[in-house]
Order: sequence, then C-alpha cells, then structure tokens
Amino acid sequence: MHMTYTCHAQNLIKHNTTQQAIMGRYSVEPEVPEKTSKSRGKHLRVHFKHCREIAHHTKGMNVNKALKVLDDVLAFKAVIPFVKYTGGIGRKAQGKQCKSPGNIGRWPVKASAVYRDLLKNAVANAETKGLDADNLIIEHAQCNKAPPGRRRTYRAHGRIGKYASQPAHIEIILKEKNDGVEKMDDAAPLKITKKMAAKKRFVKVGAA
Repeated sequence: MHMTYTCHAQNLIKHNTTQQAIMGRYSVEPEVPEKTSKSRGKHLRVHFKHCREIAHHTKGMNVNKALKVLDDVLAFKAVIPFVKYTGGIGRKAQGKQCKSPGNIGRWPVKASAVYRDLLKNAVANAETKGLDADNLIIEHAQCNKAPPGRRRTYRAHGRIGKYASQPAHIEIILKEKNDGVEKMDDAAPLKITKKMAAKKRFVKVGAA
C-alpha cells in the first residue's frame, strides 16, 4: 500500500512538473500581480545580442517613451547604445543623444520591430486588466539565449563549416507606476544638537 501511494505521488509530481514546463514561467514574479502585465516570446529569429542591448536600454522607461525610441530606431533617427557586446560596433553621432559610452551604437531594425510588438502586446494585456496605459513602466525586461539554429556553409578544399543563428527568448513585465508622495509644507526641519538629544534621554527620578 505504501509503495502504491509513493508511486502515485511521484507520478503526480512528474505531471505537475511537466505541466509547468509546458506553460513556462518568468524569471521573476511581481509582488502585486494585479498591477502588472506580461508578454513573452520564445525562439525568436532575431539576434540575441541586439535584443539584449535593446532590453537593457529600455528597462525602467515609461512605455510610451520606449515605443517612441523604438519607432525612432526603425526610422534611423536614434540608435540603440551597445554597452556589453561592443566588438566591432562603430561610432555614431546619434550616440550622443542617449549618452552612449564612446558614442557606439547601431540600428537593429529587425530586433527593434520584434521587441516593439512584444511591448505593444504587454500594453494590450495591461488595458485588458484595467490598468492605465499612460502610467506603465517597464519594470522587467530580459533576453536569454535560445538554442542556436544549425546550418552549414561550404568552405574551400571540400570542407564544411557551421553556420549557426543565435535566436533569443524575450520576456517583458510592465508595472503601473504609483503616485508619488507629496512633499511636506513644513518649514525647515529643526536641527537637534547633541545637548538637546541628551536632555531628551535624561529622566528625572524622585522630583518634588
């Protein structure tokens, strides 16, 4: 009886694990899910390095500002600054606009279009949940490497070389920004000296 129960429990755990793997999960979970919206793409045929730089540049931005930046990149009016994968990246005059280190950047058109579509999908999910689309910020933007697409290219002397693509997984979480706390209207705060603090700590005992 004990053996049968153990096997049933193991099968149940295996089923739940498989179900979770099929559904997938995000690398982070928001503290207040009601105030957030998500969007994700897997095995996207866009360069991982381009997607990583786009996600790094837009993280923390307001959604409308991020969409404007991506539209400018597609129109070649702005560049995406490259701060990690900088090998062979040329300098651009537009890099000064976003204060890119060394003014290096590119116009990753295909990756920007895919990222923009995911961002619009996250905004649509937020509107479905009743969130204010104008008050959303990109709280989480992450790009991971996907399994490379393997092809072949033909070299001299009858050799064959690998010709692999580097696709990406992208996940985005938007959060509705809270209203800021108003500043106090009081005058300048009273500075407490060491003598005043000592008087507060002193307690009279047996005073008549």
